[in-house]
Amino acid sequence: MKTIPPTHGRRWTAGLLVALALLTIPAAARAHAAPDRADPKVGSTIPVSPRQVRIWFDSVLEPAFSSIEVHAPSGARVDDGHGRVEPSDPRLLAVDVPQLSPGTYRVAWSVVARDGHRTSGDYTFTIR
Repeated sequence: MKTIPPTHGRRWTAGLLVALALLTIPAAARAHAAPDRADPKVGSTIPVSPRQVRIWFDSVLEPAFSSIEVHAPSGARVDDGHGRVEPSDPRLLAVDVPQLSPGTYRVAWSVVARDGHRTSGDYTFTIR
């Protein structure tokens, strides 16, 4: 019976560990909830004020740890303060807004996916 020199066994084990790590990195990257689409659209210019600002994500969200805010051109918060993950669609984060004046608004969001990973971001839209 041929024996494998100890250095070959260590190289093989190290190679296997590297391969396993590379295979798990894409799965870990997908674990973070990322925005899929938004209404109003990211960077869009719309003719009238929306009633809601909504963001759909590619993962199910944890309602207790997810939030959304809308800020006026002045920086003041203008949403109703009741951002929520919609019970009928656990990938949808939404907040109601009053009638907004023309200007550029910033939407800031922070979400936690069901697996516990947090992501956050922001975007703007403009009302003519």
